[in-house]
Amino acid sequence: MPKMKTRRAAAKRFKRTASGKIKRNRAYKGHILTKKSPKRKRKLRKSTLVSKADYKRVNRLIQ
Repeated sequence: MPKMKTRRAAAKRFKRTASGKIKRNRAYKGHILTKKSPKRKRKLRKSTLVSKADYKRVNRLIQ
């Protein structure tokens, strides 16, 4: 059986950390930014880890 192909769209959105966790960017930063507070927009800049519930699914996409 051939190797599984990586989902390229997922590979561009998720990165693996050195310890094996999966990093992602936050949502809600695309548009309509005028009504969002500066504090909220600042927090949205930072990346975060994929939740435990989604880890298995995301991991399968980027292998």
